[in-house]
Amino acid sequence: MVGLTALLATGVMATPASAHTPVWTVDCSKVTVDLTAYNPRVTNKVTITADGKDLLPTRTFGREFHKVVDIPTHHAKVSIRLVVEAGDGAQFSKDDTKVSPVCEGQDTPQSPSPRPTPSKPAPSKPAPTPSSTPSSAAPSAPAHTPDAGSSTPGDLAETGASSSTPIIAGVAGAALLAGAGLVVVATRKRRTSGR
Repeated sequence: MVGLTALLATGVMATPASAHTPVWTVDCSKVTVDLTAYNPRVTNKVTITADGKDLLPTRTFGREFHKVVDIPTHHAKVSIRLVVEAGDGAQFSKDDTKVSPVCEGQDTPQSPSPRPTPSKPAPSKPAPTPSSTPSSAAPSAPAHTPDAGSSTPGDLAETGASSSTPIIAGVAGAALLAGAGLVVVATRKRRTSGR
């Protein structure tokens, strides 16, 4: 009986103590992982994902693993998954999921800053409308056709109006008034000479 007790005691002593303590917490901005009392003679693995995307790619460790991992800014709850694969048996492994809440002040997504809109060119002045009474004294302005190679990028299209248009319109108006004045003077002379 004493021999059997000694044999059992020796077997228990030879087996490493494996308490395997996986402790982890999740808040709105980080995941804290503390894995202790794992078997250092085997390869243990740990992986952390956030909504299926790697937050901490698979790492190997021995007896202990301690890590704080930042969670990217989020505006909705995020599912955080911890997977620990113990090298000395699946019964010591852990697969657990926790939820990371939205941090206070981040519950509404920031609207992207508006892009500046390109400024529109100022509209060109409309050409003056021709007088309804035709005048033979008004010279006609020759149409200006630009050379094909003379236009530069960014120039506005030709509208037919130029800086000399007001001068031409003024001369035409003066000629029209002078003609009307001559007609009035001639009519008065006929009346006077007819009496």
